[in-house]
Amino acid sequence: MQKDRTFKMSELADTEIKDVPTLNILICYLMKKIDKPINTEHLYDILIPTGLVNYFYYQDSIGFLLENGHIKIEKKENGEESYILMPKGEICARELKKYAPKSYRDKLVHAALKYFARLKIEQEVNVEYTEAVNGCYVCITCHDFQNDLMELKLFAPDMTQAKLIGDKIMLNPAGFYGKIIDLVLSNEEITYDLTDN
Repeated sequence: MQKDRTFKMSELADTEIKDVPTLNILICYLMKKIDKPINTEHLYDILIPTGLVNYFYYQDSIGFLLENGHIKIEKKENGEESYILMPKGEICARELKKYAPKSYRDKLVHAALKYFARLKIEQEVNVEYTEAVNGCYVCITCHDFQNDLMELKLFAPDMTQAKLIGDKIMLNPAGFYGKIIDLVLSNEEITYDLTDN
C-alpha cells in the first residue's frame, strides 16, 4: 500500500502545474533558494524545460509577481535584464511554500542547480567544430580565469561523430581534463627487454 502511494506522489511531480498561484509560490521559492538576481532568460530556461511549467502560465505568473511587487526587473548597462526577489516575494516563499508540493519545489531547485553548473562549465570549456577534408575536427579549449589550460584538436570521420565527442566531453569537462593530466603524468617510456633467451 505504501509503495502505491509513493508511486502516485512521484507521478504527481511530473505533471504540469495548472494554476498560477502555485506557480507564483514556486517562482518566489526558487528565487529565494538561488539567493541572487537571476537573468530573465535564465529563469525561463530553468523552468520551461522541466515540463512542469507551461509557457502561458509562466507569463501569467511573472506578470502577477511583477505587478504586485513580489519581484522587480533590474536592467544592466549591457542591456541584460534580471529578476530580483523583493521582500514581499521572500515572505511568499517562506510562509506559503507548504502550499506548493515539495516534489515540485525539489525538482525546480534541482533543475536550477544543474542549469547553473552547465553555465559554469560552458564558460570554462569551449568546444568548436571545423570541417576537414575527410571529416571534422573537434577543438577543445579549457580556460582558467585569464589563461588557456589546454587546447586539444581531435579528428572525427564526420560531424555526427564530432558532436558525439563534444557532447561526451561536456558531460564532465573537469573529469576529461583530469584524465588528460593523469595520462600525461603517468606516461612512461617503453622499456625493451634486451636479454638473450
